[in-house]
Amino acid sequence: MASIFSKNQKKKQKYTLKELKSLGCDLLSSRAHINNLPLLLSFISPESPPQFLVESLLSLQSFFTPLLSQLPSASSSHPSSSKRPRPEADDDDSSKTKTDEVDEDPEAVFKAWLRSKFNEFVKLLLDVLVSQQSEDTLRDIVSGTLMEFVKLLNAGRFHSSIFHRILNAIIQSAIDIDIFLDILNSKYFKHIDVRYFAYISMEKFVKTLEASAVSGDRTAIKTSETENESKDSLELSVRRIYQVLSRIRPPQKQSEKSEHEMWSGSYESISEKPKDKKKKNKDQDSNLLSPTTIAKRMKLKFTKAWISFLRLPLPLDVYKEVLASIHQTVIPHLSNPAMLCDFLTKSYDIGGVVSVMALSSLFILMTEHGLEYPNFYEKLYALLVPSVFVAKHRARFLQLLDACLRSPLLPAYLAASFTKKLSRLSLSVPPSGSLVITALIYNLLRRHPTINHLVHQEPVETTNEVNLEAEEPSESQPKTNKNLCIDYFNNQESDLKKTGAMRSSLWEIDTLRHHYCPPVSRFVSSLETDLTIRAKTTEMKIEDFSSGSYATIFGDEIRRRVKQVPLAFYKVVPTTLFEDSDFPGWTYTIPQEEGKC
Repeated sequence: MASIFSKNQKKKQKYTLKELKSLGCDLLSSRAHINNLPLLLSFISPESPPQFLVESLLSLQSFFTPLLSQLPSASSSHPSSSKRPRPEADDDDSSKTKTDEVDEDPEAVFKAWLRSKFNEFVKLLLDVLVSQQSEDTLRDIVSGTLMEFVKLLNAGRFHSSIFHRILNAIIQSAIDIDIFLDILNSKYFKHIDVRYFAYISMEKFVKTLEASAVSGDRTAIKTSETENESKDSLELSVRRIYQVLSRIRPPQKQSEKSEHEMWSGSYESISEKPKDKKKKNKDQDSNLLSPTTIAKRMKLKFTKAWISFLRLPLPLDVYKEVLASIHQTVIPHLSNPAMLCDFLTKSYDIGGVVSVMALSSLFILMTEHGLEYPNFYEKLYALLVPSVFVAKHRARFLQLLDACLRSPLLPAYLAASFTKKLSRLSLSVPPSGSLVITALIYNLLRRHPTINHLVHQEPVETTNEVNLEAEEPSESQPKTNKNLCIDYFNNQESDLKKTGAMRSSLWEIDTLRHHYCPPVSRFVSSLETDLTIRAKTTEMKIEDFSSGSYATIFGDEIRRRVKQVPLAFYKVVPTTLFEDSDFPGWTYTIPQEEGKC
């Protein structure tokens, strides 16, 4: 084998580009030069010079394209392995002669050989496509050749097997797949049949990953190195599948002309297996290109691909990226969005940032698709921590929080618990968080008049306290109410019915009047209006405050027009920063040397 390989290398080095072009012309001109085919195939390699590779590719493509419809299928390309009919006992001799004629037919042997060379050509092209040595322009040419074979090989129908091999080579490649995805997205993903079979291939890849993960878990003996390698390969495959799925255009509700653009000549390869009755086949063929049929099939394949992908063990960064976009890119296009309930409820139960990101999609399923989730508000209440007001996705979370508390049918204890929890958080969050909390409390007080007593609640003395004060009067000390310093709200309680918020008051909001940030202290005055009169008030838009930060507050203050500028006026000009009486025992005088100011 080594000597043969070296001979081929020597032959490849002898040919010039002009001679290689003449070899291709001779191959196209006559079958007598069929021996040029293996020689041209030897140039389809990542190690070959790009000019030689492209010239051989064009010659072979021109040779195989007219013959694609005449080539036998891959299963029958080898006559020795083809299935022969089992003869009956009576006519053994006749059956033997027929099979011998088939096997000895030179045309059939020649076509089977051509098919094997075509399969070799496709394999070499896939190697060049994913090679690190190939340039981007060469990858574009190779992908175009392969997609032409996908279009023409199956008698004008879409050849899903070659397309599946293309995607498999891309996912298993050692280089960044964004290069391939840019080519597919710009040229081929606009065709509906390409997207359809891409979803089918993604589902197959996910199933093979699941099977390999299960078989890997069942193996009893594993070294640490093999475990790490298997985890890394599984993670990489999951990332690649997500990259491909996120780049495929989802099915549209109202299909346009571009949505019906086909890469292959017909849509028959997508249809189900033909039945016995011819009338039903005719009816099916007539409806193959109808918009409703295409939309239903695309939605079904889209749903299967995504649901199977979400069952995989996703890396944390992929998990967060999926949750951040699933409510816009996946849920509107699923055939049954309720199928995501298990994935979203598990994500919502995790807690922390993952729960915050899952809230958006879970809210859509609850409000638009009738999902019932027990203890939803308890989980939402547990997410109210100071860190959520500086999180990356805080804007979407705060808007959803306002939407979840919008219903006037919420019980008073629930609205009071959320209001009091937000009020307590306003003391420990940045100024931008205090602003959005004030807006949320404003909306809650306006929507739920039953909790307006929290703004100012007089302490109520019990009968036991009144009797004790009547029995033991004290003339020397003034009468003080001990309950003024008691807050019945339990900030650590997770049960909304037991927080004691209905007996508390919003004293924290009064504290914000003296906030160090002027926009916060000014904005708190909006709660002084009578919010029970809904006709004279309007709800605040949370999106105007949810994305706030120190930078936005500083920018607003710079652009703010100040009518009255405060001036410093002193009867006696101060000479020191602090007075001696401020810090007893400390002096701030600096001894001055002679001759110096």
